[in-house]
Amino acid sequence: MAFEMTFYPQERIALFIDGSNLFAAARSLEFDIDYKKLLDVFASKGRLIRAFYYTALIDDQDYSPIRPLVDWLDYNGYTMVTKPTKEFTDGAGRRKIKGNMDIELAVDVMEMAENIDHAVLFSGDGDFRRLVDVVQRKGLRVTVVSTVRSQPPMIADELRRQADSFIELDDIKVLISRAPNEGDGSQPGIDNGYLNNNYLDS
Repeated sequence: MAFEMTFYPQERIALFIDGSNLFAAARSLEFDIDYKKLLDVFASKGRLIRAFYYTALIDDQDYSPIRPLVDWLDYNGYTMVTKPTKEFTDGAGRRKIKGNMDIELAVDVMEMAENIDHAVLFSGDGDFRRLVDVVQRKGLRVTVVSTVRSQPPMIADELRRQADSFIELDDIKVLISRAPNEGDGSQPGIDNGYLNNNYLDS
């Protein structure tokens, strides 16, 4: 199955993956991502220069649910950008974990803008609209990957409008998903259940 997007064979491409946002989008569409397949799909579309993956880690735990995936990605073609989460208590006295990676992602896009032709942003966060606008003015083309088919939609309308093109995550699910119980053990699953109740990406 082919999915519609405008890439050119000689284009220098970089992927910028907002880990928690992509995880939430895939979960809303009820599938797990095979990150090797994802890399292969976009590597086939041009000259893939770099694939960045951004996530916050709970460092004070003996075991972080996302650590096996982070380690696997680090050894298998992804550039990992991580930082420790911060714990706080909200107004209702509930323990919350804060781990926003927007600044790190924005800085990397700006730094890479002169060395690539096409940025692929895996996020629906409307806060990135201004970033996309700025790098477009530098000559960069930007594709955003997210979903409008979740309830509510994961993609902010202003970000979708700003992007040069939009890829519906559900349309490429067949290309990048892991089959249930699939695998040879080479890629760990992602146990991000802790994100449900106490993780704030803001």
